[in-house]
Amino acid sequence: MASQLESLKKHSLVVADTGDVDAVARWKPQDATTNPSLLLASAQEPRYRPLVDEALERGQGQPAPTLEWLFVVFGREILKHVQGRVSTEVDARQSFDTEGSIAKARRFAELYESVGVPRARVLIKLASTWEGIRAAERLEREGIHCNMTLLFSFAQAVACADAGATLISPFVGRIYDWHKAARKVDDIALDDDPGVASVARIYRYYKKFGYPTQVMGASFRKTGQILALAGCDLLTIAPDLLEKLAQAEGEVERRLAPAEAAQHALERVALDEKAYRWAHNEDAMAVEKLADGIRRFDADARKLEQFVASLTRERRAAA
Repeated sequence: MASQLESLKKHSLVVADTGDVDAVARWKPQDATTNPSLLLASAQEPRYRPLVDEALERGQGQPAPTLEWLFVVFGREILKHVQGRVSTEVDARQSFDTEGSIAKARRFAELYESVGVPRARVLIKLASTWEGIRAAERLEREGIHCNMTLLFSFAQAVACADAGATLISPFVGRIYDWHKAARKVDDIALDDDPGVASVARIYRYYKKFGYPTQVMGASFRKTGQILALAGCDLLTIAPDLLEKLAQAEGEVERRLAPAEAAQHALERVALDEKAYRWAHNEDAMAVEKLADGIRRFDADARKLEQFVASLTRERRAAA
């Protein structure tokens, strides 16, 4: 009997959520996603020191450019093991800066192209703030495709689709975490899981009204959440959960499909900036988790920056 992972692949594109090149090579997903946290873990592994050294050399010892090169060098290696795309994240400090986000995204696109990676194989990850969404709108027109991350509210999803973003990454696990804490319970049943319900709602809305923006469920806490979203366009999964799915036998039932979405009585939503901000503000979970996520990504980026700076000092001392 086929594994749940193999069965799941019949319904959704599986994406590896890791900066570990070896893990990507093992699982051979369609795409891969990275972020500062994942990259920091991989950059500290001795087996990846040649990639870190290459980034240091290309960055000429300057911490900020070296940090950008670190993302690109790891992304280039990951792309050797996937047929599709790699997602690379813009600095969280640009989350409320449209022009800054655009400049960073263009810089990543240029760096990838300089090492032979075309724009079509790279997704630029932007925070799903109003400013990040406006940046994505302009970048998509330039052929720089965007993966909208830190997405927690329906308002964010609507605005991203209206902006023409290539892909969104709703955070199932972090939504689940917030509601679990708010309810003061140890677990929430799958049929009542707010994170699963959020992605299903967004998927149905996109398919109902013909949006080309892809939905990629992300940030899972357990395999049940993944299986409950079988049929979602993409699902980005951490290596430990990929392993569990690979070890479990059984056919996976498709839960989401365009034909099923068309049957739902949904109304199209129109959001200008004021309406977007109000609708997002009405969702306490989304407000808290977006702010918390930006802070966490920024903290991890600073740790990665410090790591790169320490290696740069070592190289200078040894010179």
